[in-house]
Amino acid sequence: MLLAIDCGNTNTVFSIWDGTEFIAHWRTATEWQRTADQYYVWLSTLMRIQEIDVKIDEVIVSSTVPRVVFNLRVLSDRYFNCRPLVVGKPECALPVDPRVDEGTQVGPDRLVNAAGAFDRHGGDLIVVDFGTATTFDVVAADGAYVGGVIAPGVNLSLEALHAAAAALPHVDITKPQKVVGTNTVECMQSGVFWGYIGLVREICDRIKAERGVPMKVISTGGLAPLFQQSATLFDAFDEDLTIHGLTVIHKYNKDIA
Repeated sequence: MLLAIDCGNTNTVFSIWDGTEFIAHWRTATEWQRTADQYYVWLSTLMRIQEIDVKIDEVIVSSTVPRVVFNLRVLSDRYFNCRPLVVGKPECALPVDPRVDEGTQVGPDRLVNAAGAFDRHGGDLIVVDFGTATTFDVVAADGAYVGGVIAPGVNLSLEALHAAAAALPHVDITKPQKVVGTNTVECMQSGVFWGYIGLVREICDRIKAERGVPMKVISTGGLAPLFQQSATLFDAFDEDLTIHGLTVIHKYNKDIA
Protein backbone atom coordinates (compact mmCIF):
# COMPACT_ATOMS: atom_id res chain seq x y z
CA MET A 1 0.00 0.00 0.00
CA LEU A 2 1.44 3.36 -1.09
CA LEU A 3 1.31 6.60 0.87
CA ALA A 4 1.68 9.53 -1.55
CA ILE A 5 2.58 12.86 0.09
CA ASP A 6 2.31 16.15 -1.80
CA CYS A 7 3.83 18.89 0.35
CA GLY A 8 3.13 22.37 -0.96
CA ASN A 9 4.00 25.77 0.44
CA THR A 10 0.62 26.12 2.15
CA ASN A 11 -0.92 22.65 2.51
CA THR A 12 0.23 19.03 2.49
CA VAL A 13 -1.92 16.24 1.07
CA PHE A 14 -1.59 12.61 2.21
CA SER A 15 -3.22 10.00 -0.04
CA ILE A 16 -3.37 6.21 0.20
CA TRP A 17 -3.16 4.34 -3.12
CA ASP A 18 -4.00 0.65 -3.29
CA GLY A 19 -2.56 0.12 -6.77
CA THR A 20 -5.88 0.72 -8.51
CA GLU A 21 -7.49 3.70 -6.83
CA PHE A 22 -7.12 6.18 -3.99
CA ILE A 23 -8.90 5.04 -0.86
CA ALA A 24 -8.30 8.22 1.18
CA HIS A 25 -7.14 11.84 0.92
CA TRP A 26 -6.28 14.08 3.86
CA ARG A 27 -5.04 17.65 3.96
CA THR A 28 -3.10 19.49 6.66
CA ALA A 29 -1.21 22.78 6.93
CA THR A 30 2.43 22.59 5.91
CA GLU A 31 4.59 23.15 9.00
CA TRP A 32 8.27 22.27 8.88
CA GLN A 33 8.41 22.01 12.71
CA ARG A 34 5.97 19.09 12.77
CA THR A 35 7.74 15.91 13.90
CA ALA A 36 7.43 12.41 12.49
CA ASP A 37 5.58 11.34 15.65
CA GLN A 38 3.04 14.14 15.21
CA TYR A 39 2.49 13.18 11.59
CA TYR A 40 1.88 9.58 12.58
CA VAL A 41 -0.56 10.41 15.41
CA TRP A 42 -2.54 12.64 13.06
CA LEU A 43 -2.54 10.14 10.21
CA SER A 44 -3.31 7.04 12.28
CA THR A 45 -6.15 8.85 14.05
CA LEU A 46 -7.79 9.75 10.73
CA MET A 47 -7.35 6.19 9.46
CA ARG A 48 -8.98 4.83 12.60
CA ILE A 49 -11.89 7.29 12.42
CA GLN A 50 -12.57 6.31 8.80
CA GLU A 51 -12.04 2.63 9.58
CA ILE A 52 -9.20 2.26 7.09
CA ASP A 53 -7.20 -0.78 8.12
CA VAL A 54 -4.28 -1.11 5.71
CA LYS A 55 -0.55 -1.65 5.98
CA ILE A 56 1.44 1.16 4.38
CA ASP A 57 4.77 -0.20 3.18
CA GLU A 58 5.77 2.31 0.48
CA VAL A 59 6.00 6.11 0.52
CA ILE A 60 6.64 8.73 -2.16
CA VAL A 61 7.10 12.43 -1.39
CA SER A 62 7.02 15.62 -3.43
CA SER A 63 7.91 18.69 -1.39
CA THR A 64 8.42 22.32 -2.31
CA VAL A 65 9.48 22.93 1.30
CA PRO A 66 12.88 21.21 1.75
CA ARG A 67 12.86 21.45 5.57
CA VAL A 68 9.78 19.20 5.75
CA VAL A 69 11.43 16.28 3.98
CA PHE A 70 13.61 15.17 6.92
CA ASN A 71 10.65 14.42 9.20
CA LEU A 72 8.74 12.73 6.38
CA ARG A 73 11.77 10.47 5.89
CA VAL A 74 11.75 9.68 9.61
CA LEU A 75 8.00 9.00 9.46
CA SER A 76 8.54 6.48 6.65
CA ASP A 77 11.45 4.74 8.35
CA ARG A 78 10.08 4.66 11.90
CA TYR A 79 6.44 3.81 11.29
CA PHE A 80 6.26 2.23 7.82
CA ASN A 81 9.67 0.53 7.75
CA CYS A 82 10.56 1.83 4.30
CA ARG A 83 12.81 4.34 2.57
CA PRO A 84 10.65 6.94 0.78
CA LEU A 85 11.10 7.98 -2.82
CA VAL A 86 11.64 11.75 -2.86
CA VAL A 87 10.95 13.43 -6.19
CA GLY A 88 13.88 15.55 -7.30
CA LYS A 89 16.50 13.42 -5.53
CA PRO A 90 18.97 11.32 -7.56
CA GLU A 91 17.47 8.01 -6.40
CA CYS A 92 14.04 8.94 -7.82
CA ALA A 93 14.00 8.43 -11.59
CA LEU A 94 11.55 10.24 -13.86
CA PRO A 95 9.75 8.66 -16.82
CA VAL A 96 11.24 11.42 -19.02
CA ASP A 97 14.00 13.76 -17.88
CA PRO A 98 13.24 17.50 -17.98
CA ARG A 99 14.82 19.54 -20.74
CA VAL A 100 15.84 22.83 -19.12
CA ASP A 101 19.00 24.90 -18.78
CA GLU A 102 21.94 23.00 -17.32
CA GLY A 103 22.11 23.43 -13.55
CA THR A 104 18.47 24.41 -13.21
CA GLN A 105 16.66 22.74 -10.32
CA VAL A 106 13.04 22.20 -11.30
CA GLY A 107 10.47 22.22 -8.50
CA PRO A 108 9.32 18.68 -7.69
CA ASP A 109 5.66 19.72 -7.92
CA ARG A 110 6.23 20.73 -11.54
CA LEU A 111 7.93 17.44 -12.40
CA VAL A 112 5.06 15.53 -10.79
CA ASN A 113 2.45 17.61 -12.63
CA ALA A 114 4.19 16.87 -15.93
CA ALA A 115 4.24 13.12 -15.26
CA GLY A 116 0.61 13.01 -14.14
CA ALA A 117 -0.66 15.21 -16.97
CA PHE A 118 1.17 13.25 -19.67
CA ASP A 119 -0.18 9.97 -18.32
CA ARG A 120 -3.77 11.21 -18.43
CA HIS A 121 -3.82 13.71 -21.28
CA GLY A 122 -0.89 12.93 -23.57
CA GLY A 123 1.75 15.40 -24.69
CA ASP A 124 1.86 19.02 -25.86
CA LEU A 125 0.21 20.38 -22.72
CA ILE A 126 0.12 23.50 -20.59
CA VAL A 127 -0.67 22.65 -16.96
CA VAL A 128 -1.95 25.66 -15.00
CA ASP A 129 -1.66 25.02 -11.26
CA PHE A 130 -3.48 27.50 -9.01
CA GLY A 131 -1.52 27.13 -5.78
CA THR A 132 0.46 29.50 -3.57
CA ALA A 133 2.00 30.53 -6.89
CA THR A 134 0.19 30.24 -10.21
CA THR A 135 2.46 28.07 -12.33
CA PHE A 136 2.36 27.13 -15.99
CA ASP A 137 4.12 23.85 -16.80
CA VAL A 138 4.86 23.05 -20.44
CA VAL A 139 4.87 19.34 -21.29
CA ALA A 140 6.36 18.26 -24.62
CA ALA A 141 5.01 15.61 -26.98
CA ASP A 142 7.15 12.92 -25.30
CA GLY A 143 6.12 13.89 -21.76
CA ALA A 144 9.20 15.93 -20.83
CA TYR A 145 8.90 19.04 -18.72
CA VAL A 146 10.45 21.74 -20.91
CA GLY A 147 9.92 24.90 -18.89
CA GLY A 148 7.15 27.17 -17.83
CA VAL A 149 6.05 30.37 -16.13
CA ILE A 150 5.65 31.36 -12.47
CA ALA A 151 3.25 34.12 -11.43
CA PRO A 152 2.07 35.22 -7.97
CA GLY A 153 -0.77 33.09 -6.62
CA VAL A 154 -4.30 34.50 -6.37
CA ASN A 155 -4.44 34.57 -2.56
CA LEU A 156 -0.87 35.87 -2.41
CA SER A 157 -1.90 38.80 -4.62
CA LEU A 158 -4.88 39.57 -2.40
CA GLU A 159 -2.70 39.46 0.72
CA ALA A 160 -0.14 41.76 -0.89
CA LEU A 161 -2.87 44.19 -1.91
CA HIS A 162 -4.23 44.30 1.64
CA ALA A 163 -0.78 44.62 3.19
CA ALA A 164 0.29 47.47 0.91
CA ALA A 165 -2.96 49.44 1.18
CA ALA A 166 -4.27 49.50 4.75
CA ALA A 167 -7.68 50.83 3.67
CA LEU A 168 -8.36 47.76 1.53
CA PRO A 169 -9.99 44.84 3.37
CA HIS A 170 -9.39 41.10 3.27
CA VAL A 171 -11.77 39.62 0.68
CA ASP A 172 -12.68 36.13 -0.49
CA ILE A 173 -12.00 35.46 -4.13
CA THR A 174 -15.13 34.71 -6.12
CA LYS A 175 -16.48 35.28 -9.62
CA PRO A 176 -18.14 38.70 -9.56
CA GLN A 177 -21.59 39.24 -11.06
CA LYS A 178 -20.29 42.17 -13.11
CA VAL A 179 -16.96 43.66 -14.07
CA VAL A 180 -17.50 47.15 -12.71
CA GLY A 181 -17.76 46.98 -8.92
CA THR A 182 -19.88 49.48 -7.00
CA ASN A 183 -18.14 48.93 -3.65
CA THR A 184 -14.59 48.19 -2.52
CA VAL A 185 -15.02 44.44 -2.10
CA GLU A 186 -16.61 44.02 -5.55
CA CYS A 187 -13.87 46.15 -7.12
CA MET A 188 -11.15 43.96 -5.58
CA GLN A 189 -12.88 40.72 -6.49
CA SER A 190 -13.35 41.86 -10.07
CA GLY A 191 -9.76 42.99 -10.39
CA VAL A 192 -8.37 39.71 -9.11
CA PHE A 193 -10.77 37.36 -10.90
CA TRP A 194 -10.76 39.03 -14.32
CA GLY A 195 -7.12 39.97 -13.94
CA TYR A 196 -6.16 36.32 -13.54
CA ILE A 197 -8.44 35.28 -16.39
CA GLY A 198 -6.53 37.73 -18.57
CA LEU A 199 -3.17 36.57 -17.21
CA VAL A 200 -3.91 32.90 -17.90
CA ARG A 201 -5.29 33.57 -21.39
CA GLU A 202 -2.40 35.79 -22.44
CA ILE A 203 0.34 33.51 -21.12
CA CYS A 204 -1.23 30.38 -22.64
CA ASP A 205 -1.68 32.12 -26.01
CA ARG A 206 1.96 33.19 -26.00
CA ILE A 207 3.18 29.71 -25.03
CA LYS A 208 1.17 28.17 -27.86
CA ALA A 209 2.52 30.70 -30.34
CA GLU A 210 6.09 30.12 -29.18
CA ARG A 211 5.78 26.33 -29.29
CA GLY A 212 4.05 26.38 -32.67
CA VAL A 213 1.94 23.28 -32.08
CA PRO A 214 -1.66 22.70 -30.91
CA MET A 215 -1.69 22.38 -27.11
CA LYS A 216 -4.26 21.41 -24.50
CA VAL A 217 -4.56 23.51 -21.35
CA ILE A 218 -5.18 21.57 -18.12
CA SER A 219 -6.08 23.29 -14.84
CA THR A 220 -5.42 21.97 -11.36
CA GLY A 221 -4.88 23.29 -7.83
CA GLY A 222 -7.08 24.62 -5.06
CA LEU A 223 -8.61 27.58 -6.91
CA ALA A 224 -8.85 25.89 -10.30
CA PRO A 225 -12.61 25.14 -9.98
CA LEU A 226 -13.31 28.86 -9.59
CA PHE A 227 -11.51 29.74 -12.82
CA GLN A 228 -12.93 26.68 -14.56
CA GLN A 229 -16.14 28.72 -14.79
CA SER A 230 -14.47 30.51 -17.66
CA ALA A 231 -14.82 27.44 -19.85
CA THR A 232 -12.98 28.85 -22.86
CA LEU A 233 -9.67 28.93 -20.96
CA PHE A 234 -9.20 25.23 -20.24
CA ASP A 235 -9.64 21.94 -22.04
CA ALA A 236 -9.90 19.98 -18.78
CA PHE A 237 -9.87 20.30 -15.00
CA ASP A 238 -7.86 17.63 -13.15
CA GLU A 239 -8.42 17.86 -9.40
CA ASP A 240 -5.93 15.23 -8.21
CA LEU A 241 -3.32 15.67 -10.94
CA THR A 242 -0.32 16.11 -8.62
CA ILE A 243 -1.15 13.10 -6.44
CA HIS A 244 -1.77 11.02 -9.57
CA GLY A 245 1.64 12.08 -10.88
CA LEU A 246 3.22 10.70 -7.72
CA THR A 247 1.70 7.26 -8.40
CA VAL A 248 2.99 7.41 -12.00
CA ILE A 249 6.54 8.17 -10.85
CA HIS A 250 6.36 5.53 -8.12
CA LYS A 251 5.24 2.85 -10.61
CA TYR A 252 7.99 3.82 -13.03
CA ASN A 253 10.65 3.42 -10.34
CA LYS A 254 9.26 0.02 -9.34
CA ASP A 255 9.22 -1.13 -12.97
CA ILE A 256 12.87 -0.24 -13.55
CA ALA A 257 14.12 -1.51 -10.18
